[in-house]
Amino acid sequence: LYCTVCFFSPEGRLLGKHRKLMPTAMERLVWGFGDGSTMPVLDTSVGRIGAVICWENYMPLLRMYMYSQGIQIYCAPTADDRDTWLASMQHIALEGRCFVLSACQHLRRGDCPEKFDAIQGDDPDTVLMRGGSCIIGPLGEVLAGPDFGGPTILRADLDLDRIPEGKYDLDTPGHYARPDVFSLQVNLRRQSAVTTWDGEASSPFDTSGSDRP
Repeated sequence: LYCTVCFFSPEGRLLGKHRKLMPTAMERLVWGFGDGSTMPVLDTSVGRIGAVICWENYMPLLRMYMYSQGIQIYCAPTADDRDTWLASMQHIALEGRCFVLSACQHLRRGDCPEKFDAIQGDDPDTVLMRGGSCIIGPLGEVLAGPDFGGPTILRADLDLDRIPEGKYDLDTPGHYARPDVFSLQVNLRRQSAVTTWDGEASSPFDTSGSDRP
């Protein structure tokens, strides 16, 4: 079982998926660890799209890999509704010269099952997660949000031509990199717990559920 972002076409076709690499804290009681085989940056009709989930956004090497793939629309779904999250999203947009779309749900106690044990109490109007979704431009400017008022839809016009303009002076995996000093190796292979060997060729037995989200 994985925490997964799925990408769909307007026709409903599954284009790709990203499984969270590092479940956070108690998430590890439920979710498995993704691997490098599900870190796509996809060409779509609206731009090159990828996703980094919640506190994965604090993994600088993962961010660097996404930037190196030419990501234009960087999706960052999260459960972090703290004020500090906005600054993180602005930093990523500025660092990667990309648009950042971050979604955090607005959740009240009444939205959960009655048997759900909430430490905040049982008042159905108690806010358990206050939202904070936002859209950030490639120079770190806030284009929409953050919104903490309740369920909402944020909109912004994304001019992708602003990305190469921003990269004239800062392109972290490009002209602003120092590969003679620093380098990043990324393993994109699917990881399997079992590998079979018949004496002539080896083939991994898929224990990862790669055909499922």
